[in-house]
Order: sequence, then structure tokens, then C-alpha cells
Amino acid sequence: VQLQASGGGLVQVGSSLRLTCSGPGRTVSRYVMGWFRQAPGKERAFVAAISWSGGSTAYQDSVKDRFIISRDNAKNTVFLQTNGLKPEDTAVYYCARGPVTAQAMGNIRLYDYWGQGTQVTVSS
Repeated sequence: VQLQASGGGLVQVGSSLRLTCSGPGRTVSRYVMGWFRQAPGKERAFVAAISWSGGSTAYQDSVKDRFIISRDNAKNTVFLQTNGLKPEDTAVYYCARGPVTAQAMGNIRLYDYWGQGTQVTVSS
């Protein structure tokens, strides 16, 4: 089972990127889906998550006013719209499959399948 993350790139401060994560229906549908990121020398950290229905979302405090997570279950795809990018947003961004229920969506231990990551670099 493989999740495919894409949409990263090299951008300037204040720019936007739309990250996309897609996978087989049995992997994405009916599950919480999340985005995490890992900067050089740092641990992988929670960014955002969305329940399978899309009715519940959760964000890391540093991105909640700038990033928007959404999903299209018909296409087994999850999106992360990143706006107002800052140099500290530079990292490899990973999508992952979480639990069935929308509880503790920020807990990385509840995520099992991971994508390969897409690099986001924000230059000043």
C-alpha cells in the first residue's frame, strides 16, 4: 500500500503551495488522514488532519491560520493548501493514514501508512 504525496517545491516567503496525497481507496477512505513535516535535524511533527467525512479538522498552532486541509473521498485524495509560507515551514511533508475515529488526530502514533514525502523549501 502506498500513499503518493506531491506538490512541493521551492518558493519565496509569502507564497502558496497545494500539496496532494492520493492512494488506494481502501487506504484513504473511511480513515482520518493527516499531514506531518520533518525539518532537517528535527523530529517528524504533526501539521494537520481531517476526519474521513471532512467534518472535523485539527491543526498545529503555528499553521492554523495559514494552512487548510481538505479531502475528496471520491478521488481518494487529501489536500493541504499552504498559504503565507515562512522559512520555518521548510521541511519534507508527509501524508499518512490515521485512525478510523476523529480522536487524538494529532497523535503520530495512531498513523500507520505513510507517503514518501514532498519537499517544501521557503526562501527568504
